[in-house]
Amino acid sequence: MSENLDEELERIKLRKVREMLSEGGSKSSEPSGKPLVLTDKDFKDVISSNRLVLVDFWAPWCGPCLMVAPVIEELASKYSGRVVFGKLNVDENPQAAMNFMVAAIPTLILFKDGKEVERLVGALPKHAIESVLQKHL
Repeated sequence: MSENLDEELERIKLRKVREMLSEGGSKSSEPSGKPLVLTDKDFKDVISSNRLVLVDFWAPWCGPCLMVAPVIEELASKYSGRVVFGKLNVDENPQAAMNFMVAAIPTLILFKDGKEVERLVGALPKHAIESVLQKHL
């Protein structure tokens, strides 16, 4: 019984993450308060055309990635207009992950003026992510 409940909770979490990502699908650099859904095709353009971009390299099967997702949503809203947040599904977009040698997920990379300035690996708490952002604002 507990096993069925765990499986059902995983399905619900995955569905919610997919819904959140599809809602944040705008590619414009205008502040929307939601993370952009990035692809290999638009990745370079987004990081080079915005001063500060935090990219979440993730996958839908990754438990720690799902734990970080609501934190990224919250920070995207809080820092709207100052930091662009992006989410890149490494299963669907392997090129950007390979280019930046992302070996574990979740990996958060902060880009400043198109260049990597910070890298965080693992499901870190909100305050750890926010302290990195604060250093570069």
